[in-house]
Amino acid sequence: MQYKLTSLRENIMEKLSITLPENMVHTIKQQVKAGTYASTSEVLRAAMRAWMRDEEEHEARIASIKAKIKRSLDDPRDNISSEKAREQFNAIFASYQD
Repeated sequence: MQYKLTSLRENIMEKLSITLPENMVHTIKQQVKAGTYASTSEVLRAAMRAWMRDEEEHEARIASIKAKIKRSLDDPRDNISSEKAREQFNAIFASYQD
């Protein structure tokens, strides 16, 4: 899932009607009243841009995890038991304790 944060299409606005919990509405109105944002729409656009960035980062993390899993599954080396893995981890950990 990829979103472009800026594009020509961003200039085309569509009016939406949404329902929000009272505490969110209060926070939005406070931001406008404080002058942080010029309008409620501006607050929501900023929130959407942040959410879209988070989604892109999340998708990148998931893709990275999937790639690591694939590399692990495709690894031609023999599998090791959980006991052997624990021994190796403990040995590595112990080497950092010295």
